[in-house]
Amino acid sequence: MNSKTIPLNRRVFLRGAGVSLALPWFETFAGAAPDSNTTPKRFLSVYHPDGVGIPLKSDPASRDWSWFPRGGEKDFELTKVLDVLSPLRDEITIYSGLSHPFARNVHGHSNADQYLTGAPIGGSGPYQNTISLDQAYAEHAGEFTRHSSLVLSTNGGVGGPRGAQTQSFNREGRPIPAMNKPKEIFDMLFVKTGKEAAARLARSKSALDLLIEHSRSLARELSKKDQETLKQYLDAVRDTELKLAKAQKWINTPVPQVDSRNLRLDAEPKEARLYFQTMYELIYLAFLSDSTRVATFQLGRENGEGPHDLLSLAVGLGPAHGLTHEVKKPNGWRNLGTYNRYQAEEFGRFVTRLKQTPEPNGKGNMLDNTFAMHGSASSSFHLSRNYPIISAGGKNLGFSNGRYLKFGKGNEDNQAGAGIDTDSGWQGKMQVEELPLAKLFVTILQRLGVETDSFGGQTGTLARV
Repeated sequence: MNSKTIPLNRRVFLRGAGVSLALPWFETFAGAAPDSNTTPKRFLSVYHPDGVGIPLKSDPASRDWSWFPRGGEKDFELTKVLDVLSPLRDEITIYSGLSHPFARNVHGHSNADQYLTGAPIGGSGPYQNTISLDQAYAEHAGEFTRHSSLVLSTNGGVGGPRGAQTQSFNREGRPIPAMNKPKEIFDMLFVKTGKEAAARLARSKSALDLLIEHSRSLARELSKKDQETLKQYLDAVRDTELKLAKAQKWINTPVPQVDSRNLRLDAEPKEARLYFQTMYELIYLAFLSDSTRVATFQLGRENGEGPHDLLSLAVGLGPAHGLTHEVKKPNGWRNLGTYNRYQAEEFGRFVTRLKQTPEPNGKGNMLDNTFAMHGSASSSFHLSRNYPIISAGGKNLGFSNGRYLKFGKGNEDNQAGAGIDTDSGWQGKMQVEELPLAKLFVTILQRLGVETDSFGGQTGTLARV
């Protein structure tokens, strides 16, 4: 190998014994130092169903267990729901007062399909979706990577109309099936084998075991910086491989029938948490190796049982969906807030990983060149309003963080559920003004390098972002 045979941005593989493993970018083979135009720009959307806890302001639980912070743009105070993100305060932005206009009068369980599209699918009747935000960017960036996008969910597949198990929709509005089995995802991303190599791989359980000699040979040709990059990458791959078997065991575990009032439940919580973390690690490795620059991860289907219910069991709580309907029971808001806190914690763990990893092909760290979004199309009591959204990163893309951005008028507390304390609240008249979420999407696309001024039926960007 030499700089003449491997040009900048060409995929580099570690090959041996019929197995190949995608590698991160190496300066040794670039032929020249990277410039800002070659640095990957990445996008991630994580979706969580069933909304978040927003107690009435008069409820004592409001102080500690309301999802939205208290305070202003810079001096906001995180509640116990999001305080796990305090170490990342300067890397995140919290949004309120945003929603899709076509969904505001639709029950929250029926609108996850349009979270990344903004399409007027309605709550019933004929169904026609449009392209999702991630796929709009994948059309732009997909030509530079082996996989145009990575579509993941805990449930897998596509689900059904208004009950999607994927956040990704193509240009024709058709759902893109999500993957949910870690070993299959790993092999798709990193391991390409023939029949004989596949048999050896099955016996060894490790792609690295078959590649170790070739990795040593490659290391001798690399600069000291690239040698360290290779070591860190292979260590990360090995660590992920070790977790795959346990994570796979968890995904095949049926959802148990439990009494959600019992907070000490045994449903292999270690495996559930491990699965959650492993899926995030696969996204991290996909970004690190530049196998893709676009990913979505859906944490369960709206209004549906499934593997995501076990994620709440991992922190000693009942099935996830049930928590949202038990908020008026003793400790109900705390229990839902604890689960929302767990979701935020794992997102924060992923964001921290990106922050701690130097950008292989550019300046700063990987988080600086990644816009990661965590949110839902449902707020308290499954209202399709005031979506709870957090973004992280994107410093080199033009995003300024460490802020709590409030949009709209008439709801100074920025709690769409304020004054609404029943599940039928979604049928009520909107008493506040909210801005279209699609304006944020236009902003994101432009800063990722897509030339557009409209998305999801909306034109223009979102000011102050």
